[in-house]
Amino acid sequence: MTESETHTDVVSQTPVVETVGPADVRSPRRQVIAIAVVAFLVLGVGLLVGFTRASSQSSSAWVKLATPIEMPEVVLTDTDGRPYDLRDQTAGQVTLLYFGYLNCPDACPIHMAVLGATFDQLEPDVRAQLNVVFVTTDPERDGPDDLREFLDRFDPDFVGLTGSQAELREAQVAAGVPVAVAEPADPDGDYLVGHATQVLVFDTDGIARSVYPFGVRQSDWVADLSKLVDT
Repeated sequence: MTESETHTDVVSQTPVVETVGPADVRSPRRQVIAIAVVAFLVLGVGLLVGFTRASSQSSSAWVKLATPIEMPEVVLTDTDGRPYDLRDQTAGQVTLLYFGYLNCPDACPIHMAVLGATFDQLEPDVRAQLNVVFVTTDPERDGPDDLREFLDRFDPDFVGLTGSQAELREAQVAAGVPVAVAEPADPDGDYLVGHATQVLVFDTDGIARSVYPFGVRQSDWVADLSKLVDT
């Protein structure tokens, strides 16, 4: 199974995959497979959305959430090792929230690269009103220094957050995305993590009403982000 098969783009609040005990060693793989099934279904929805957008010549790449989501009220840890109150420290700014991990071979680096290139094209007054927050779903391997090194490749202002498994689970549940599930490690200790790949967009009031699925074009990001902030 490839990493891309484990990703999900979910455009509404989704039932959370429950954690199971270590006795059932096959459960993580079944959970990742379940996430993959959802991914295929959502891929069809994404193609339909793309076709609809093309037909209507709409300039917006976002997908409206069925139920708006409040910014998670959680305190995580930033790349300097300091507490980061997600709701408090993003208040008053448009915030792009993404859950991923550093060993991801496709969606995560692609998302960050596209956003980094997008931010390079934005006017300074637009950039100043935007946050990008990357929350790891693999805290065992993604330390604060690793997160900082990864995000600096794309934009040094991007925020990287980690925490305990319980804290990260709470953040994902509050954000309305499926809780990430790791596959059993291979003999070399490597493993993939099934995780949501949509970017949640929180307005200045701390409410997300839309998400951006994986694969949004840079030109669409540039056009949309310029409209989301007050200029």
